[in-house]
Amino acid sequence: MTTQLPPITTIPSLTTDERAAILDTLFEKCAPLHTLSVSLLREKTFTSYDELIAAVGQQLMSLYDSNLESDDKWLVSILAAHPRLGEKKVESAQSRAEQAKMNAADGAAGAASEDIAERLANLNQVYEDKFPGLRYVVFVNGRSRPVIMEDMQRRIDTSNLQQEKKDAIMVSQVGAFVSFAFPFHSISTTDVHFD
Repeated sequence: MTTQLPPITTIPSLTTDERAAILDTLFEKCAPLHTLSVSLLREKTFTSYDELIAAVGQQLMSLYDSNLESDDKWLVSILAAHPRLGEKKVESAQSRAEQAKMNAADGAAGAASEDIAERLANLNQVYEDKFPGLRYVVFVNGRSRPVIMEDMQRRIDTSNLQQEKKDAIMVSQVGAFVSFAFPFHSISTTDVHFD
């Protein structure tokens, strides 16, 4: 089910809860993101949802670029709102759709075994140990768990915390664009990594 977003010009007049619900629809539900961005949605008039999503992305990049430890912790708390890949309970419609695509790809590849699910859970833990506070974030885009796990292992081996943060910001922005513009379609990229 897709949540209907209000006309973009009405956003500044909406209640705090309504503006937070817009963020929850476009991004993962996250109180620290509400703290960062709900006032932006009241203070600025946007001409499109693309512009709104880009403005939230700029806020996230400002936290990323900051040298303050408090800003880094704030950013990590927002990025950690993304559910673990393969997790059973997923709140956002966007993440549920991505998980469903991965399950469908597993079925098509004959890869939906408990062994693979256990290996994915273990890789999630290794990733989170390597990159404290972060979750592995990637566009599933119809890829099976084994293919995704290869990417996850590569990124663990690369061990670049700053790149992981930057990728998570970009994936969340692109995901928001896609969920708004194409709520029933997947994107056509096979891998998303931003340098």
